[in-house]
Amino acid sequence: MRVLAIDGPSGAGKSTLATQVVDGLTARGCRAALVSTDAFATWDDPVAWWPQLVDGVLRPLAAGVAGAYRQVDWTTGVPRPGELVRVAVPDVLVLEGVSSGRTSARPLLSHLCWLEGGSAAARLARTVARDGAAARAELARWQRFERGWFAVDGTAGAAGTRLS
Repeated sequence: MRVLAIDGPSGAGKSTLATQVVDGLTARGCRAALVSTDAFATWDDPVAWWPQLVDGVLRPLAAGVAGAYRQVDWTTGVPRPGELVRVAVPDVLVLEGVSSGRTSARPLLSHLCWLEGGSAAARLARTVARDGAAARAELARWQRFERGWFAVDGTAGAAGTRLS
């Protein structure tokens, strides 16, 4: 199994790109799966949830066993009702979202793609359009967090592919 991480700041277009990659791979007969860090992260826990992804998805898939996780509502941190999200072993796992290419994940990755997505103001406008004006303050706070996170983690500099 190969793992492609698509990382970058909020509002950069990571989810859109990841969906396009998975659709393209699937159209070519490749078994591809998509997991988003948005299923784990919350306003108050932007990155510390990582062991849940490793233990529930990445390790099992690397061992050739299906993975699973319980998606949370990232605005509240409350697990969404319903069954576990199951992830069959794919040929390619596309891991998408803020911190998907973090230092601790890089040994597990086949490739890291960094997507910048324009200026902070443009990205904030896109995320507000997506999530609503009521989320503006939280989104701005998130952007401040991720700037610090990416600076310390060195994610952009570690990427094999960098897209603007």
